Amino acid sequence: MENRKIRVAITHGDTNGIGYETILKAFEDSMMLDLCTPIIYGSPKAATFHRNELKLETPFTVIKNAGEAHDGKLNMLDTLDEEVNVKLGTPTPESANAAYKALQKAKEDLKEGLYDVLVQAPVVSSNKADLEDRSLLVLFADDIRIALVTSHLPIKDVASYITQERIQEKGRLFHKSLKRDFRINNPRIAILALNPQPGTEETEIIRPAIEALEKEGIQAFGPLAADDFFGNAMHYQFDGILAMYDDQGNVPFKTIATEYGVKMKTGFPFVVTTPDQDPCFEIAGKGIADPASMRHAIYAAIDIFRNRINYDEPLANPLPKLYHEKREDGEKARFAVRPKDQFKREDKKAKDDNTEQPAE
Repeated sequence: MENRKIRVAITHGDTNGIGYETILKAFEDSMMLDLCTPIIYGSPKAATFHRNELKLETPFTVIKNAGEAHDGKLNMLDTLDEEVNVKLGTPTPESANAAYKALQKAKEDLKEGLYDVLVQAPVVSSNKADLEDRSLLVLFADDIRIALVTSHLPIKDVASYITQERIQEKGRLFHKSLKRDFRINNPRIAILALNPQPGTEETEIIRPAIEALEKEGIQAFGPLAADDFFGNAMHYQFDGILAMYDDQGNVPFKTIATEYGVKMKTGFPFVVTTPDQDPCFEIAGKGIADPASMRHAIYAAIDIFRNRINYDEPLANPLPKLYHEKREDGEKARFAVRPKDQFKREDKKAKDDNTEQPAE
């Protein structure tokens, strides 16, 4: 990696919510600028409106493109062609569109490699299930990490989408994320049951999925009833928890992670995190929004970016061959153990070669 600070892109979220408040508060402490070079994808005018309304003094510098970002400054990149009318506390199509345009511009710049990681400020969830999504949603705080097998599904539909294949797929993604993103060497994963009491889903779907994961070398345990699991604080015994649906994971997570929470989608080649918050329109503009989740979403993005580099480097540079075989350079030759009699023949030949020959 180049010898420079990690560039963190931050989209402003819904402009009528708490996005700008949490961003500006997060960077009130100038020490944040020692960790990274932030680039806010948003609107300088909207940011100024929020700053004035909230009586904040966080300075920012307007840039024309992400490549101009200055170290040691909070950089602001204008992603809107028109002015946005800010109505604090009221979600509007205009404020949602402003969030969408910021995210689209950030995605374009990500493809160009103009920054390293992306942090998204809160937006209104679409509440649409993407059942073909090959990523995995992970919620995490200090000592808890919960991933979801399904999300944004009505309760009545959850059981029909809990399949052995989907649990195995999400289990593999979670296992890889715990190792690569969080640097846990041999993670223990608790897999929750769907029902309070063992039923068809547990015996015919979840348990076989767990057994299949175990055969792949993944430490998976369960199925464990969610009420007993969290009621007895069993989450402290595991590195990750795989929940079957939204409420089964979100409710205990928000109960346990009271100071802050971060969400990320793993399974992508790039790092994307977001605070575990919604736009909180009911408190927008009141100056009481807590920036802790935004700050930790930035910390997490930086940590995960570094963790992936450290995890991937040894895999990209395997050990050199133990010795060179003239006739075969394949993997079998690289790790083959030669028979003892072959070593004896080679030793004898070496001795003969070193024996002084009599002069003729």
